[in-house]
Amino acid sequence: QKMPPSLPATINIREPRWDQSTFQGRAKHFFMVTDPRNLLLSGATLEEARRVVEDYRAGTVQPGLTEDQLWRAKYIYDSAFHPDTGEKMILVGRMSAQVPMNMTITGCMLTFYRTTPAVLFWQWVNQSFNAIVNYTNRSGDAPITPSQLGTAYVSATTGAVVTALGLKSLTKHLPALIGRYVPFAAVAAANCINIPLMRQRELKLGIPVTDENGNRLSESTAAAQKAIFQVVVSRIGMAAPAMAIPPVIMNMLEKRAFLKRYPYLNAPLQVGLVGLCLVFATPLCCALFPQKSSMPVSSLEPEVQEQIRKKDPWLETVYFNKGL
Repeated sequence: QKMPPSLPATINIREPRWDQSTFQGRAKHFFMVTDPRNLLLSGATLEEARRVVEDYRAGTVQPGLTEDQLWRAKYIYDSAFHPDTGEKMILVGRMSAQVPMNMTITGCMLTFYRTTPAVLFWQWVNQSFNAIVNYTNRSGDAPITPSQLGTAYVSATTGAVVTALGLKSLTKHLPALIGRYVPFAAVAAANCINIPLMRQRELKLGIPVTDENGNRLSESTAAAQKAIFQVVVSRIGMAAPAMAIPPVIMNMLEKRAFLKRYPYLNAPLQVGLVGLCLVFATPLCCALFPQKSSMPVSSLEPEVQEQIRKKDPWLETVYFNKGL
C-alpha cells in the first residue's frame, strides 16, 4: 500500500481555514471554534494536537499527515490553548464552553425572573461567568490587571442587577410576557459596561494597527473604539435569539394543561430552547464582523495618520484584531 504524498509545509495555519472576507467563511470558522464537543476531548488528544501544530509551524511535517487532519489539529489546539501565551485555558472560559454554559445560565435567568433574590443571584452568576471568559480570552498584548478585572466585574454586575431590578419594578403592571424580557435588557446593559471596562487599557493606549501583510504601523484608540463597539454588538446579538424566542414559546406553553400538570419541566424546557438558539446564534453572531477588522487611514487620529504617512504615504486601509 502506497503512503499518501507528504503534506507541503506552506499551509498558513495561523489564519482560519475559510475565507474571512465572506460571512459564510467566518460562520464556518466560528462553528468550529465554538463546537461544544471540544470540551469532551482528553488531555492526551489536546497535547497531540499541540504537538502536530507546533511541529508543522517549525517546518516538521509528520509522515502521513493529511490536510484535513492538520486543520482538525489546529482547531483543537486553538480551542484549548491561549493564542499569545500558549497556556491551556480554563475549561469554562473557552469559546467551546459558551453554548453549554450560556444555555444553563440564560435558561435559569429566564425561568427564575419573578423574585428579587433569584434576579440578583442569576445576574451575579452570569457576570461571574463573563469575567472568567473575558479573562481567559484576554489579549497577551494588553494583559488585564487584577484591579481592572475586579472593577469591570463589580461594575457589570451592579449595572445588570440595577437594570434588572429597575425594569422588574416597572413591568409589575404590564403583561407577563414583557416581564420575561427583563433579563435580556439587563444582559444587554451589562455587556455595554463589561466589555469596554475589560478593555479600558485599549481605549486609553490604543490597539496595534497593521498593513495588509501584518506589518505593525502604530497603535490607535479609534481602532480600539471600533473593535469594542463590534464586540458589544456581537455579544448582544448572541444573547438576543436565546432570550427573545424562548419567552414567547414558554408563555404559550404555560397556558396549556401540559405544563400546569408537570411544572418541574419548566426549567429543563427553557434551558433546552435556549441551547437550541445558542448553538446557531453564538457562531453566527461571532461571524457578523471579520476578526481581522479594517478601517480607512483617514478615520484614525491625526497623529496616527501622520506616523503611517511617514512609513507608507499611499496606504489607504489599516487592519486590526477586534477580539471576541
